[in-house]
Amino acid sequence: MSVIRKALFAVAVLSLVLFPALLPASAETGGADPKVDALFLGTKGENGPLLDDLLNRMVAEHLDWRRSFHPEDPPPVPAGVLDSPEAAETARKLREVLLELSARLKQGSNPWFSPRYLGHMNADLLLPGIAGYLAAMLYNPNNVVYEGGPATTEIEMEVAAQLAGLIGYDPARAWGNITAGGSTANFQALWYARNLKSLPLAVKAVLPELVRGRSERELLNLPVGEVLDLLDRVKASPKYEEVLRRTVKGAGVDPEKLGRLLVPQSRHYSWDKAADLFGIGSGNIVAVPVDRHYRLDVSALDRILAGLAEKGIPVLAVVSVLGSTEEGAVDETHRVAALRDKYAGRGLGFYYHVDAAYGGYVRSMFLDPSGAFMSLEEARRTALERYGIPGSAEWPVKSVYDAFKALPEADSVTIDAHKLGYVPYPAGALVFRDRRILAVQTFHAAYVQDLRAKAPVSIGEYTLEGSKPGASAAAVWVAHRVLPLHAGGYGRLLGRTVKTANMLHDAMNGDAGFESKSGRRYRFIPLVKPDLNIVDYVVREVGNPSLAAMNRLNGAVYRECSYVSGDLMHREFVISKTVFAPAEYGRTPLDFVRKCGFEDSEWERTPSVMILRSTVMTPYLSDEAVFRTYYEMLRETVKEIVSATEG
Repeated sequence: MSVIRKALFAVAVLSLVLFPALLPASAETGGADPKVDALFLGTKGENGPLLDDLLNRMVAEHLDWRRSFHPEDPPPVPAGVLDSPEAAETARKLREVLLELSARLKQGSNPWFSPRYLGHMNADLLLPGIAGYLAAMLYNPNNVVYEGGPATTEIEMEVAAQLAGLIGYDPARAWGNITAGGSTANFQALWYARNLKSLPLAVKAVLPELVRGRSERELLNLPVGEVLDLLDRVKASPKYEEVLRRTVKGAGVDPEKLGRLLVPQSRHYSWDKAADLFGIGSGNIVAVPVDRHYRLDVSALDRILAGLAEKGIPVLAVVSVLGSTEEGAVDETHRVAALRDKYAGRGLGFYYHVDAAYGGYVRSMFLDPSGAFMSLEEARRTALERYGIPGSAEWPVKSVYDAFKALPEADSVTIDAHKLGYVPYPAGALVFRDRRILAVQTFHAAYVQDLRAKAPVSIGEYTLEGSKPGASAAAVWVAHRVLPLHAGGYGRLLGRTVKTANMLHDAMNGDAGFESKSGRRYRFIPLVKPDLNIVDYVVREVGNPSLAAMNRLNGAVYRECSYVSGDLMHREFVISKTVFAPAEYGRTPLDFVRKCGFEDSEWERTPSVMILRSTVMTPYLSDEAVFRTYYEMLRETVKEIVSATEG
């Protein structure tokens, strides 16, 4: 057996060799759902023996692979070398440095594993993801090109097909790849959208007969489907590469002609970076207002599109968010997709991308084991009966349900496995609905080019990144095999976090408040009911008329519950924060300022709100009794902090 075949075999059987006790029976055989708690190391390392066993098996398998490659070869390392004093000293030094590293990591790392961690978008890792990553890492695969990682390149394509199915795309038509993260995926999406937008003008310059009778304005406003059909015709021409060269990549189209990039105020900052990187310019970014739920205001988007259409200004792309980083808000994908179709009929075609870096995996909560999308009634019944989300939460609300259902209407989707997929970094992803779009952008280096007529795909030809770890693909692949992408798999895990977030919101909303040691009264005020599993809130002194004073109070709470105060292992709780100000959100936060009981004049005097933010990714608080214990501890921690600020 060749070394490549051995590598393929070793990774392909990874889940069977390493996870005999974890692999659930398939839905077709009527097997039980995987148990969430068995898939994590645990807050106190309860599953440590399993991880220890997996790591030992993994190393043993890898060593066997090395020994079986031409066993007849003489060993290059002479006998006795590794027993020498020099080798012993090297080993001693390695152990010493690793102990130093361990000390630094324990002192300066966030305790993601604990229910006391309610901060950023990070949590305990799935054991399948850890073991899958480490197992593949020993083989050092590089997925930039097929020959750099034959096994993991094929695995990455399988992962892309799995994510396409999760999104609702046809895996046979879609194409995706793993990226360093959501930012890189967003960059790549805009890269393709930009070149797709400019392609018709390049065709007019090189193959004018293919677009005869069409004005420049018409060509800049073609719907995506029509541009892809045109691209098919261009590919059949010997002038195909010349057309590509005359897009924005050289002496071609001025990016200023390509129109506006419409993004919600709640966008991730990567979109502003991308506009700068690709020459689109900040002046061509249009920030669409958000509504009082911090979702993209679709009515405002409609008005903006109408104004641009009237002025004859093209729209490069529209972006919506499925799980905003600050609020976890779910933009109404279905309504944005409807606007795209509406304006395409009016001669204003544009690319539509959904940034589901955070919320994409939540779609598994709506899928039955066959992959079919549930009805709203089924989704709510599943939320109540399987996930334990209380009926009073009415989760999912119809707009959230409709948004997830319409996700396959987007031209591309960003989705991060290293967020709600609970696998190690780096594991973002971008998935295109129609793989034909790849023909608008290819780069290759001669040294990574496979010259066979039917060579396997080399992912690096189509991506922004060069070298990238095949271990990331292996981690996601193993996680998906052990925890399937449907309601009985990932849905079971994510359902626990949505339940906890709703309990946290309701507990804060119904909390009558607490008295500090001096007798002053305080209460929690949540921002909005969570669409997913992020809860934003403030601590407000009852009767305090000053918004600035409330901001200082919440700043103090954050300082004592974050890295700012030093040793993270001695923080009672770890949370994060954000600031809502007019530069990002216009006057939308005024609604929350009023909810907190302040006069409008306070917003005019202090136009910003310090918000405490808890991303509830922990699966360990979904039991009501456990939740109540930790909530009371959080409440007592905040009480101690505000009492100290009064002194």
